[in-house]
Amino acid sequence: ARPVPRPPRAPGAAAHGLRVLVRAARTGAFWLLAGVYAICGATTNGIMWSHWVPAAHDHGVGATAAASMLSLIGIFSALGALVSGWLTDRLDPRRLLVVYFAVRALTLLALPQALAAGAGPALLAFTVVYGLVDIATVPPVIALANDRFGADGPIVFGWVTTFHQLGAGVAAFAAAAARELLGGYDPVWLVLSAACLVAAPLALVAVAPPGRR
Repeated sequence: ARPVPRPPRAPGAAAHGLRVLVRAARTGAFWLLAGVYAICGATTNGIMWSHWVPAAHDHGVGATAAASMLSLIGIFSALGALVSGWLTDRLDPRRLLVVYFAVRALTLLALPQALAAGAGPALLAFTVVYGLVDIATVPPVIALANDRFGADGPIVFGWVTTFHQLGAGVAAFAAAAARELLGGYDPVWLVLSAACLVAAPLALVAVAPPGRR
């Protein structure tokens, strides 16, 4: 195969990105996706990757065992994302998001009991199930952004991802504050589980790809 020539450099990329943001921000679909993805960030990066080890330590799980389970979450996250991409090509991405957030809500709700049981089967089951839906939300959100915003979809997804990271940052800080003030993470899991139940209906009313309503 012959090498593909490098495309010409496009000037004004930053300005174009801002123009896309201004246009997208005038639509309800953008804010629905941003809200859903902010909750996604809060219930993944914001809490799990930042607070999993100290939360497990609070329940007597050693740092090595906790870190190993976090690695398992990462492995199953990759598998979940792969399967989610396949499903997104065949099913309504809105309904996939509803399922993912519902499963995430249930796992977070059950996490205090799993942690209380220590490094055993319950906690291992959590790492598998939670891992499968950890980043499975990415393909459906990309599909919704592309179908709603067309050629601007990839740029819109970039801006939506900004809200994902903002949600993660707020959750990371709030969880640390809650642990200091309340002595543990149990209220945090409850609040984040409820947030996932809010994200599920938000995802359902987000714009769907043509022909999949």
